[in-house]
Amino acid sequence: MATETKNLHRKGESFIPTHCSYCGMQCGMNVRIDDATGRVVGIEPRYEWPVNQGRLCPKGVTAYQQVEHPDRILRPLIKRDGKFIEASWEEAYDLIERKFKEIAATYGKDAVGVYGGVSMTNEKCYLVGKYARVGLGTKHIDYNGRYCMSSAAGGFNATLGMDRGSTLPWTDLLHSDCFFLAGSNTAECHPTSITWFWRGRDRGAKLIVADPRETPTARIADVHLDLKPGTDSALANGIAHILIKEGYVDNEYVVQRVNGFEDLEKMVGKFTPEYTSWLTGVAQEKIIKAAHIYGKAKKSVVMFARGVEQQRKGVDNVGSYTNLALIRGQIGKFASGVATFTGQGNGQGGREHGQKADLLPGYRKLTDPEAVQYISQVWGIDPAEMPGPGVSAYEMLDSIHQGTVRAMHVICSNPAVSSPNAHHVWKALEKLDFLVVNDFFLSETAEFADVVLPTTTWAEDEGTTTNTEGRVIKINQIRKPAGESKPDWRILSEIATRMGRGKYFKYGNAEEIFNELRVASRGGKADYYGITYEKIEKQQGVFWPCPDLEHPGTPYVYQDSFPTPDGKANLRIVDWQEAGEIQSKEFPEILTTGRVVFHYLSGNQTRRIDFLMEKCPEPYAEMHPEMASKYNLQDGEEVELETRRAKMKLKVRLTKAIRKDTVFVPYHWGKQLSVNQLTNPCLDPVSRMPEFKVCAVRLRKS
Repeated sequence: MATETKNLHRKGESFIPTHCSYCGMQCGMNVRIDDATGRVVGIEPRYEWPVNQGRLCPKGVTAYQQVEHPDRILRPLIKRDGKFIEASWEEAYDLIERKFKEIAATYGKDAVGVYGGVSMTNEKCYLVGKYARVGLGTKHIDYNGRYCMSSAAGGFNATLGMDRGSTLPWTDLLHSDCFFLAGSNTAECHPTSITWFWRGRDRGAKLIVADPRETPTARIADVHLDLKPGTDSALANGIAHILIKEGYVDNEYVVQRVNGFEDLEKMVGKFTPEYTSWLTGVAQEKIIKAAHIYGKAKKSVVMFARGVEQQRKGVDNVGSYTNLALIRGQIGKFASGVATFTGQGNGQGGREHGQKADLLPGYRKLTDPEAVQYISQVWGIDPAEMPGPGVSAYEMLDSIHQGTVRAMHVICSNPAVSSPNAHHVWKALEKLDFLVVNDFFLSETAEFADVVLPTTTWAEDEGTTTNTEGRVIKINQIRKPAGESKPDWRILSEIATRMGRGKYFKYGNAEEIFNELRVASRGGKADYYGITYEKIEKQQGVFWPCPDLEHPGTPYVYQDSFPTPDGKANLRIVDWQEAGEIQSKEFPEILTTGRVVFHYLSGNQTRRIDFLMEKCPEPYAEMHPEMASKYNLQDGEEVELETRRAKMKLKVRLTKAIRKDTVFVPYHWGKQLSVNQLTNPCLDPVSRMPEFKVCAVRLRKS
């Protein structure tokens, strides 16, 4: 338990410091506890926390309402005759043990899949990987971060040699001269971050925003590059063309620290303002103005999010935008660099320590024999026991249809809503021989389950997460678990014990798991060995890598060299490619998706909070009045959207703040209100990220 601090302003209440349960900002907050009852009664911001400095968004302010919510699952549920009934933990574990062992004996251990999530602590994410590979012995493990951060990881690994979401601490942003935001509506998706850009603007910094919509973020920009969805790499190449032509390249930095400049110069030669404008739909003068603003800035930061990454060429997009910072010599310097807005609360840490199909803790590769040897030693297993790489999240769900995966354990995730081509995924979940889901609410995915195991909320356990900067922070336990709920790490350990692997899962608390994680990550790129709970509290978080106990952590990466074989960064030389689906006579418009400020991910949590639902009760089809007029649609009327996969009906919301060829739909709803019924499962060849942000659609007045 964290140390309680008495609140002098509210008699009879205590404050316990922790962090928000939602996005990658991981804002500092104090949870209010009624001393008499022990109930969680509210939230107050932490003004001393450097990332949010006393600011919270609507989701953060209401996060405490999850804890005492009447929808909480408080006992295990077993489905009998199509209906859930409450059961004991022993009954649930007996069934899981029997079914997992039967399926493994009949079809092999790889027939059981594990689908994790990154709204969990590092301790839990680490244990999900160990549970799959050691507890169950399966290669089939992946996680919902595949739909969130995988293209950023692929792009950063390809260019910079390592995947850390930010090359600098966000407190530096106050001193930057130029912000280039691509595919990020930070004002709504990471609301407390927008203050850094407001404050930067107040001191003269310039803001460039690339987005098909004139979002609240784009409205404050000096230049809004209203590009056609799916054309990011063309836009980045066009900016690079101007930077090179106009002499904005830091030649000394490039010669000393960057590979591939001549090849980039040759490739972007054709991306003149005219050609780039033709590809992207952005006016030439805007492209030229943005390039000059960025080129003249002494300290600049290129930042991007899912709009850039959730495409079949997301890795190329990330690489192309990173190229701009490299040729300007901006990486590894104060108030300069590149960063991605982490979508999920532990989107950074959750991908570092073994939940990905091909990775082991510390960002070690499963294909590296030395990595397998080291982690096997930490875990106490024979290296021959370590399963090989599996497949990505969507591919694992797809493999159910081929009979490759027959059972699945879903942990803190809701793929029935978050996956593309949702009808295909729903049929897969129905087809499973056996499905187990850990959650504290009955999600759309849990409704398909044979067993639902009640887990704790973020306020009922402790552990670490890693925020969007790469700062490892501490989540503190506020109260005891509600009802019979248990932390995910305890559930996984107890199932592993039932599977005869208990000697590998003897943990008494989260800190014991973290100390094992520290050793497992030691020597890897994401090295946490020098991070302890005490150091996190003392330093207000610790930036990885932190290789030993005396090391203070690394707020700035790449100051001297890049973690590549020759110590240099590698420019990503990629021509522009079309999206997986393009407009046609049959499907003449473009559909894109995204967040709204009042909801989070699949909405399983936020759709239960009355205030948030009052503000945004249902999804909608946002479109330009000129598009609406083509289909004789008025604001508030119903429109049918149809892609090659499915159709759905939504109410129209008219705005001039969107391209005339693009429809935007938020994705936080399930079942027949899920826009992922329509989205394209076309995958990036490197990251295996589906193309959520671009598909062809047709409209009909309903």
